[in-house]
Amino acid sequence: MEPSKVQNRKSNKLARLWPWLAAVASGVMLALAYAPWNQSWLVWIALGPLLAAVWFGPQPQKRRWLYRLGLGYVTGLVYFWMAFLWITTVTVAGWATLPLYIALFVAPWSWLAGRSGDAEFRRQQTVKVLTSRPPETRPTFLQSRYNLLVALELAAAWTGLEWLRGWLFTGFGWNNLGVTLHESVPLIQIVDITGVGGLTFAIVFTNVIAVITVRRVMAEVGRIRLRPHWDFSATMSLIVGMFAYGIHTMRIHQLERPVSFAAIQANIPQDEKWDDAFAQSIYQRYHDLTLAAQALQPQLLLWPEAATPDSIFDSRDSFDFVKNLAAQGPGDFLLGTLDLNTPQGDFNAAVLLKDHASNYEIYHKMHLVPFGEYIPFRHSFPLFAWIVGDIVPGDFNAGKEPVVFTMSNGVKVAPLICFEDTIGRLDHLFVQRGAQLLVTITNDGWFKKSAESEQHLANAIFRAVENRRPLLRCANTGVTCWVDEYGNIRQTLLGADGTTFAQGILSGVVQVPQTAWTTFYTQHGEVFSVACLGLAAFFAGARNFRKREVA
Repeated sequence: MEPSKVQNRKSNKLARLWPWLAAVASGVMLALAYAPWNQSWLVWIALGPLLAAVWFGPQPQKRRWLYRLGLGYVTGLVYFWMAFLWITTVTVAGWATLPLYIALFVAPWSWLAGRSGDAEFRRQQTVKVLTSRPPETRPTFLQSRYNLLVALELAAAWTGLEWLRGWLFTGFGWNNLGVTLHESVPLIQIVDITGVGGLTFAIVFTNVIAVITVRRVMAEVGRIRLRPHWDFSATMSLIVGMFAYGIHTMRIHQLERPVSFAAIQANIPQDEKWDDAFAQSIYQRYHDLTLAAQALQPQLLLWPEAATPDSIFDSRDSFDFVKNLAAQGPGDFLLGTLDLNTPQGDFNAAVLLKDHASNYEIYHKMHLVPFGEYIPFRHSFPLFAWIVGDIVPGDFNAGKEPVVFTMSNGVKVAPLICFEDTIGRLDHLFVQRGAQLLVTITNDGWFKKSAESEQHLANAIFRAVENRRPLLRCANTGVTCWVDEYGNIRQTLLGADGTTFAQGILSGVVQVPQTAWTTFYTQHGEVFSVACLGLAAFFAGARNFRKREVA
């Protein structure tokens, strides 16, 4: 075979391969923006390789739509397989299977991106075309107005699809793109209006304009005089505006009142938690830690989710143990337990004991974790139950409505259980009902010393900012801390080795608002993200209409 033909064959193979490598690169960059890697800066350019593949890569003549869907799906698979690697500490099959589903929410975005650039980016432009045409008739990727419309469409689509992922079939909304910015405190203040979707929108918008800007510079350099383009300037203004809003908001302080607390992190390994052989040692550990915490005279004492080996409602010994401890303290006692064999079913519950344990309030967890607290379609689709195995032998029932606890001192508390502090569309309902303090009780011991607990906290921080309510978290192991209404982590329980996987007591004073003032997000929830989904649908419909009109 002639050397030229061999070279051409290699070039063709590379031309067909590079878009798929670019899709993988986008998935890797997206995942690296989360814990344990925490390279959040990558999220501003992570979609660039995928966009380049969809817009500038070789396109098949047939089934182009499937090719674009495939590129997006590959990005989603790599993204979620890497980001959720911690699921392997519980189930390898579950880790392998979950991204097969949630990557489906990336694929249509890639297809939509391809459609938005069909007429413009696929066209081969020449030097003569670029230099001879008047500005108004030059290729549209040189026109700022067109570029802003493309960025608006794709940012709205990604934001809407993220909301859909967090809602459909009860939802799995972990690790939206906006979550990567949890440490950029001034920038995230906008979520009191838009929710995390507002941050996701800005990230995707910036990615799109960045790729277009690079493409435009490559087309213009050496051919025509370079000039500023206001689509890039508008994008930078968007980011600066978000930052300025954050700085302004953080200077506004509400009237507050102090609430002292003590949160107990028992650090019980998951393989011991439900083993009868360890029951007595667990009770002893909670006994000793609780007496030490009560000596600090907290107004609110916290135990984590499902703290005791037995349900306090099913075991008289457990109930007496908890009640006697609660009666010795000066304040109220909030803990997690199971509420089993009720007429309505079995529940994961939070209980507030007050007035020296003479009465209590109870909340049944509303948002159950799929494959953790119940198996979707357990009986109609047994494959799911087979994948999980005996980890979830039976299903919990979901609570019907938010319950706001009222402490003895009148402070109203939202009792969130486990992953409920990652769900904005749920948590704002508690604040609508008057909650002044968000409290999470959780058990991240299932996932050992993985990145799960760090990702859990990163997702949860936004609940405080969205609702302008402090968030107090008590974990069996993981991250026990409190977060103020601006998203600053004010205190964290650390062990002698400097990690959060430790036994101990976190005590302090949290400031709760005195007024019932609520944010736009608290009042209206995920209206921004839902509107984005509607806007994306409008763009898609309008494009179809234009194509029919031209035809």
